Amino acid sequence: MESNDTPPIGLVRFRMGGAHPMNLTPKKCPELTRYAWISIWAAVATMALKSVAYLLTGSVGLFSDAVESLVNLAGGVMALGMLRIAARPPDADHAYGHTKAEYFSSGVEGLLILLAAASIALAAVQRLIHPREIDQLNLGLAVSVSASFINLAVALVLLRAGRQRESITLEANAHHLLTDVWTSAGVVVGLGLVATTGWVWLDPVVALLVAANIVRSGIDIVKRSVSGLMDRALESEDLLRIDEALGVFRAEGVLFHALQTRQAGRRKFVSVHVLVPGCWTVQQAHELAERVEAEVRRALPSALVFTHLEPVEDPVSWDEGKPEPD
Repeated sequence: MESNDTPPIGLVRFRMGGAHPMNLTPKKCPELTRYAWISIWAAVATMALKSVAYLLTGSVGLFSDAVESLVNLAGGVMALGMLRIAARPPDADHAYGHTKAEYFSSGVEGLLILLAAASIALAAVQRLIHPREIDQLNLGLAVSVSASFINLAVALVLLRAGRQRESITLEANAHHLLTDVWTSAGVVVGLGLVATTGWVWLDPVVALLVAANIVRSGIDIVKRSVSGLMDRALESEDLLRIDEALGVFRAEGVLFHALQTRQAGRRKFVSVHVLVPGCWTVQQAHELAERVEAEVRRALPSALVFTHLEPVEDPVSWDEGKPEPD
């Protein structure tokens, strides 16, 4: 049982797999960096291929594709740096670890996506004003499609890894790559129409539509990142798992209140007040807290669980302890 120099009313404990937060070294974090390296090398390869496609054709649509790959590369480098920071164990200044670093990575990547959309839109408007014929269309499209298959394969790998390991950095990187795939698909369709109709203005129009789609993706990623930094509560699915875990003890007559949750990268935090008879011994309360924490951790294996024991007969125990709104 943890003790403090100035304990609050009741008995406060926190546990995660029986370890103090300062001794927690994330076991899954280091391996995530290899996915960032995959993203970086994929970005280098696709950027080279799409740049060749643009130089062959002079298509502003393919230019938008190449710009998107450049942003992918910047995002991959950012993801690598933040995943390395997130993998650091807790220390004296960061008792609960560094997992929030992932939100900075996804936020920057979202902003990079918006920057890419702006540059694509600018190039498309200029091409609308000054249209030009497209050269070596078939060869340029073949090169671009090859690059898209690389992005699609890598995006699916990153998305699966991100969801399994609850890494917003990998998920943001994967969605960025999938956006690139949709960009390429739109460009291919647009250039195909240019080839069949001869309407060269379709090339910049498709680029503008691609830019609009990229903006939507970028805004979604930024919103998720801001939400994480603001300590938003866990998703409803996780809250349901917690409620089911506590339900085991409610059936025994144990009462709970003041449930609070948040998430920082892959780490989830759960705090709850446990009300027990005031006549119980410290040992009895300790054993109950152990069971409660173990059950919640069974429901959410990555959770750091805090329990606050209080006497059920004391009216003060029912005070939620939340600050008054400004």
